[in-house]
Order: sequence, then structure tokens, then C-alpha cells
Amino acid sequence: MKRAVTAAVAIALASASLALLADEGMWTFDNVPRARIKQQYGFEITDGWLEHVRLASVRVGDGGSGSFVSPEGLLFTNQHVGRGQVAKLSLPDRDLVRDGFYAPSREAEIACPDLELNVVVSYEDVTARVQGAVTAGATDADANAQRKAEMAVIEKACAAGTGLKCEVVTLYSGGEYWLYRNKKYTDVRLVFAPEEQIAYFGGDYDNFTYPRWNFDIAFFRAYEGGAPAKTPQYLKWSKAGAAEGELIFTPGYPGSTARLLTVAQLRYHRDVGNPLQLRVWRSRRDALVRYASTGAEQARRASAARLGLENSLKRLVGQQDGLLNPRIFGRKEADEADLRAKVAARAEWRRAFAPAWEEIEHAYAGLPATAARLAFSTLSASRLANMASTIVRYGDEMKKPSGQRYPEYADARLEGLRFGLYSPAPVYADLEEAQLAAWLEEARDALGAEDPFVKAALGSLTPAEAARQAVGGTALAAPAARKALVEAGPSAIEASADPLIALARRVEPVIRELRAWQEERIQSVEARAGQKIAEARFAVYGKTAYPDANFNLRLEYGRVLGYEEGTTLVPPHTTFYGLFERAAAFGGKPPFNVPARWRDGRAKLDLATPFNFVYTADTIGGNSGSPVINRDAEICGINFDSNLQKLPNRYLYIDEAEGSRAVGVHSAGILEGLKKLYAADALVAELTAPRQ
Repeated sequence: MKRAVTAAVAIALASASLALLADEGMWTFDNVPRARIKQQYGFEITDGWLEHVRLASVRVGDGGSGSFVSPEGLLFTNQHVGRGQVAKLSLPDRDLVRDGFYAPSREAEIACPDLELNVVVSYEDVTARVQGAVTAGATDADANAQRKAEMAVIEKACAAGTGLKCEVVTLYSGGEYWLYRNKKYTDVRLVFAPEEQIAYFGGDYDNFTYPRWNFDIAFFRAYEGGAPAKTPQYLKWSKAGAAEGELIFTPGYPGSTARLLTVAQLRYHRDVGNPLQLRVWRSRRDALVRYASTGAEQARRASAARLGLENSLKRLVGQQDGLLNPRIFGRKEADEADLRAKVAARAEWRRAFAPAWEEIEHAYAGLPATAARLAFSTLSASRLANMASTIVRYGDEMKKPSGQRYPEYADARLEGLRFGLYSPAPVYADLEEAQLAAWLEEARDALGAEDPFVKAALGSLTPAEAARQAVGGTALAAPAARKALVEAGPSAIEASADPLIALARRVEPVIRELRAWQEERIQSVEARAGQKIAEARFAVYGKTAYPDANFNLRLEYGRVLGYEEGTTLVPPHTTFYGLFERAAAFGGKPPFNVPARWRDGRAKLDLATPFNFVYTADTIGGNSGSPVINRDAEICGINFDSNLQKLPNRYLYIDEAEGSRAVGVHSAGILEGLKKLYAADALVAELTAPRQ
């Protein structure tokens, strides 16, 4: 893996700084590189094509992407994106994650407890309004507050005028601000999910590798007014899929990249931020592993969160390996040096933009000393304790005007906050207690017994005692209790004797102090200096680059393409033959076992059918569930992973010539499995019906 990355960056270093490589880019829909795509692939993207794809592309609130694939609200995504909802719908005697689920009729579809879907209906550039809200002579902190206040005003007016979910999205590190108007669906029902063992065949060993054999798909349905939602802009299904070398697109919601960070910010990620995040996630993962080891039911309860953390850890290790690679870091240093040299060459640019890099570096110099406190001073390791913190914070924030609150508590966002807070998803007290106790112990070990957060959380108690007291006596496991407390208002929250609320109240002043420190010392400087650096990029290069990903709608493109690895060739797609061969090679032992349905149904399958495939689109976490479509906007498959070569791409695009690939489930393989193993005839008929 490291050899491939090194070679890729060596090639990249030979190219012009900031020049886009091959199929690079996570493009906003207002700035799709149409001319470049036409020149490279001979395909002309029209306004109508873009609108159709945009309205069929869905943000899945649990952290992934999806698409509408029928005119009746049928949503296509990954099993691992929907896993959390499937787990919440499971019971000790009905494990839908393990056994899978299929609803052959609308009446059999199961309502999800707290899944929200968003579709971008329209968007508008509001950069002038947000940047123009900053008054002359304002300090960085005041300017940051003024921008946030204006964003809250824009969102509130938009929501009131349209009834849509309105979000002001920051792009190019503050160089642009866009208002996205979203159609929201909160009545979402489960239609189909396979057994997790076939969705995650190979387990962590095969994760972020290729060749792969994963049936990582799921279907949900959006409802409105008790009936399936009308979604006339949906993606048709391609039974054949895409051929090798064919142009494909992956619209979706990539989660987070850091390609526009300064070298000073990247050094912090490499030396402090990523190692600290690894410790946080390992601690939480290990707590779940210990809890799961106590019994089969405990393992079921912990499964979704544990697998999510294991995936995040493996991805972060690969990203950190990229930053530790001197050639990758050298490319980032070369990019920044090139931009700064061009800025320095013109007096007006030098005066306007040159100080920004030093300002960020100076701000980040003070961050390492506080980083551990920022990471560990939280109750978010426990879902129940995190809800208690949300309620306490709600009581404090609602005393202020909307524009002066934390952004997540502004008027336009309260409906979404309450939707999550009132979720009827099951709460398991023993799991919450185990997670909270482990987290408080880790915080004490990381920060010391005299740390303000630790002292406020524990007092004279041990972590286990504090967790037992708080979780054992709380009423917040019941959604009605959470709702009643919120609706009773700030005074009731302040007076509540609930022990978990009391714990959240004790630590809240510490959390607020640290948040204020971070906003004043880091975020406000980043906002102003980041805007200047973005303006410098626009001045030097024009708007030829794409902004960092931030879980908002993007369009990526590329080709279905195999690759060379070492001295061998890797094929563009796998087949059902390979699944059973790999299972047999390991004697059918976990994690290389196939479910009984697949083992017993092998003879029904055309084993030559394509199963998984690879392509060059520039994807990252959050793109899970993105449809892979052809020029006719037909479903050729679904994105679910990438290979190891691609992992450093959070910080730097890795050229596909060196094996960087996204991995998807093939459309032909999906139909083969649905028809012959799951007898999902109604679902297949809906997917393949002629457009009306």
C-alpha cells in the first residue's frame, strides 16, 4: 500500500501545483466541470441532467448517501448505512441485522424510529450577505459571531417562507456561503436489508480491500401523509451495469476532507489531532467489545456501534499513514509554497492575503496544550448521557435570541434537534452504563484526577460508581420523559433532580468554557484567515478547484477500471464464483462464512454474474450509499467502500493510475441476489418497471 502511495505522489509532484489530476474532484452542483468532462469523455452535462440527478440524490441522516429508485419513495442505500436503524428495529427474538428483512408489501414495511432523509430542492449563493454582516473593525470573535447570527437569520427566514429545511453551508474555508433548501422526510420505513454476514463478508480483514464480495445494499421507503412519497425524479435501473472503461458518476454526500488545510493545520492533524482521535475511538470501541463479550444479547446490542467504530479506526489509520508519508506531506508543502509565492509576487495580493497563513499557524501553536481537554470533556460516548447534555444545553440556549445561540440550537434547526432527542429507539441501561463508565475512566486517565471536567463528573466517586448512579436513577430512557422535560422549559431543566441531568449540569460549565476557548482562539481565526486564503486561491487560480467535503451534495465522476498491484492485475469486477471460492478457502469459518440462504441457494445463481466492481470516482466516507450511474442517469451499482490505496485521500487526491479505487456492488449482481435468493419479486418489479 505504502509503495503505491509513494509512487502516486512522485508522479503528482511532477505535475503543476494545484493542477487537477484525471478524475479528481468532489464538485458542488453549481460548479461541475462540464467542459473538462466533455473534453475528457465526450459527454455533455445539461442543466436538466444535473437537476434530475440532484433531485434523486438523498442525504441519509445516519451518515451516508442514497438515491430514489422509484416514483414511490423507494430509497436505495447500503446495509451498513442503514445498520443503525435495522438494529433499532431488532429485538432479542427478532435480530434483523443478523437475519435480514424483506417486506413483500407496503403494509409489511417497518417504520424507522429516527431516520431523516434530505433532498436539495434548490440552492443560492449568500456569500455577500454572510461576509457583509461583519462590521468594520470587529475582532475575530465578534466577526465570527456576526457571521453565525446572519446565517441563523437567513435559515429562519428561508424555513418560514418555504417550509423546507434550510441550511447555510460554508465552502472553501469561508470563501463562499450557500443556502441549501432541503425537502425533508422523517417517516421512513424499512423495505429490505440482507443478512449482515453477506453485507460485510470478510469482516474487518477485507474492509478497505479489493477484490470484494459484499451484498452491501438496503432499501427504505419515504412516506408523506401516511402514503409512499411521490418522487418523480428517480434513477432508473441498469440491468447490465457499466462496462470496463465506461464513464460513471457518483452523486452523494461525502463526509469530510481536509485538502484545503494549511500546512500548519496538517501538522496538527498528523502530530496531535489524529493520534488523539485514534485514542478516543479505540477507547469507545474497546468498551463495546468488553460489553459484547458478556453475552449474545449484549453482542447484538453493541454490534452496530462497534462495527462503525472499527471502520472509522481503519480508515483513520490509513489517512494518518498518508500524512506520515514524507512525499505526501511534501506535496502539500509544495502546493502551499506555490500559492504563497504567487501571492507574494503581486503587491495587492501580498497586502490582502499574505498574513493569513501565519495567523493560522500562530493560532494552532496554542492548540496542542488544550487538545486532550477538548477531546475528553464530553459525555457523548453514551447516547443517553449525550441526550442529557443536549437537554441541559437546550435549557441554557433557549434563554437567548436565536442568532446568539449555538448554531445547532437556532430556531431553524430546533425541529431536527427535537426529532433526534425524542427518538423512540430502544435504550439499554446496561450498555449506557458500561459506555459511560469506560469513558469517564478514560477521561480521568487522559486528563488526570484534578482536571475540571473529571472533578465535576466524578466528585468523590469512581467512574463506575458515577455511571451507575447517573444511569441507574435516570428517567431519560423513556422518550416521553425527555420530551416532557424539554417542553417544561429552562427552569424545569435547571431544577430537575434526575441524576443524569445533574451530571450533565455539573460538567456543562467546563464544556462551555472549552467551546468558547476553541471558538475564540481557533475557529474565529480560521474563519477570517480561511476566507482570505480562499480569496487568494480564487485570485490566483480562478474557481477551478472544488471545496472540501462537508456532508453536502457533490458530484464525482470516473471510469470502471481495474488496476495493477505489485506484479499482478486486479480485475474491474468480481463474480459470484469468487464469493464461494473465498468462503471455501477458509473452510466457511467466520468472517468468511456465507449465510444459509446463500449457501443453500448457490445452485440457483448464475455464478458468472458480476458482484462487486471498482471505479476511479473521487469518493470518501459519507459517499457510502451513493448511486453509481451512467450517462443516462441509470443505476449501475452502489458505492460502499474504497481500497487501501485510496485511504490517504482525505488530505490529498491519490491518482487512480496507482490503484486508488472506490468499490461498489454491481447492479446486475443486486438483481441476481434479490430475485433468486430473496424472492423479492415485488421489489425487483418496482426497480425495473418502465418509466411512467
